[in-house]
Amino acid sequence: MATALQPIRRTTASEEDPAKLRLPLTTGEEDVELQEEKPRRTKRIAALDIFRGLTVALMILVDGAGGEWPVIGHAPWNGCNLADFVMPFFLFIVGMAIPLSLKRMPNRVLAVRRVLVRTIKLIFWGLILQGGYSHAPDELTYGVDMKHIRWFGILQRIALAYLVLAVLEIFIKNAKVQEETHVGWSLFKIYCWQWILGACILVIYFTTIYATYVPDWKYTVHNANSLDNGKVFTVLCSTRGRLDPPCNAVGYIDRQVLGINHVYQHPAWKRSKACTYDSPHEGPFRKDAPSWCQAPFDPEGILSSISSILSTIIGVHYGHVLVHMKSHLERLKHWVLIGLGLLILGILLHFVHAIPLNKQLYSFSYVCTTAGAAGIVFSVFYILVDIFHLRTFFLPLEWIGMNAMLVFVMAAEGIFEGFLNGWYYESPNNTLVYWVQKHVFVKVWHSRRVGILLYVVFAQILFWALVSGILHRLRIYWKL
Repeated sequence: MATALQPIRRTTASEEDPAKLRLPLTTGEEDVELQEEKPRRTKRIAALDIFRGLTVALMILVDGAGGEWPVIGHAPWNGCNLADFVMPFFLFIVGMAIPLSLKRMPNRVLAVRRVLVRTIKLIFWGLILQGGYSHAPDELTYGVDMKHIRWFGILQRIALAYLVLAVLEIFIKNAKVQEETHVGWSLFKIYCWQWILGACILVIYFTTIYATYVPDWKYTVHNANSLDNGKVFTVLCSTRGRLDPPCNAVGYIDRQVLGINHVYQHPAWKRSKACTYDSPHEGPFRKDAPSWCQAPFDPEGILSSISSILSTIIGVHYGHVLVHMKSHLERLKHWVLIGLGLLILGILLHFVHAIPLNKQLYSFSYVCTTAGAAGIVFSVFYILVDIFHLRTFFLPLEWIGMNAMLVFVMAAEGIFEGFLNGWYYESPNNTLVYWVQKHVFVKVWHSRRVGILLYVVFAQILFWALVSGILHRLRIYWKL
């Protein structure tokens, strides 16, 4: 089941097709063809590779420098910082790739088999990297107590959204409709089933989050570095319809279905003002901190993952636009109008206090805001790169996007740094990574905040962009 680096035969830019796209963390097998006007000249939609590369780069940035720069890290609860755009951007890109990757697969059995295999691979890597088995880069150990394995994570959420929307696409696509080009806004009618699915998800989400009764609950602190390690806390709720950290239905369902020991143990809410005076930085808990401050909560849990499918549905629609509409102007008009509409709706819902922007709950306002932003960002890249051909400046991001799975594993998940930290001198804190951070970046700038930020930009993002560029020249890609 493990995935390996494999050389793949790739065509040149002049030979490639506008819809040869990949899932956000995969390569190769999503490549498909779209017919062009005669004479048949094809090119690659570089904007999606660049958007994918930007999203992976943002993930590296916020994970590596978010501790020093909380403004780019995840919002402790309500709100939307830079880090909170990463997950929905991934899901949006998944959606865009689905109609393109399945367009030239008439055999439904083979298509379903391919989707299932890819889903299993995503779940496998998700459990390895975020289930607790890998402790990289800071700890030189591996392995997980199955009593505390984390079942949900980033790749598992991507796998769920991909599975649902890809299977739906396989069974609702129509060969004659696929060849139509002048469809305009009738795309909503042609692919009505994906919007019916979206409506069902909204009904389930809103009904569950506002109608579920959340009783009082208890948890045990599992943190060897805490003075409260092993202590049992009681959280008082006995309510329904609340969207605050301790008493929402999202956390309750995860505790009941997955078990409290199998959800994320370090939620962002620990940096909230209610929990620490150092907010939005991490810091010691206040003496009067609420009992829930040390409790676990999974930002990629069951109900929020169901809601996240909405981000992929919107991405699928953008992919359908790319398939059916051949004019740049028609595509952009459709994309920009939908993107702006969603962005404005999401922001309004938040600021009129109807539905708060909340990544942990994956609220509807958060879906609209981030999906709208994704649509606008992709449209901008499409204009700059695929219309005005300003591609050179974005090559580092494009290279990362072509080998997104490799960069995600090695850089974003810290596997390469963990490997380097395994070769230390006298002390595990005396490694090449720490030496470079301290002497090349932090001491030179006389600031840990600036030094860490520059380290992440140059020693991680740009370094892996160059590695990806070399692998691209060698036609080597990590595919799922």
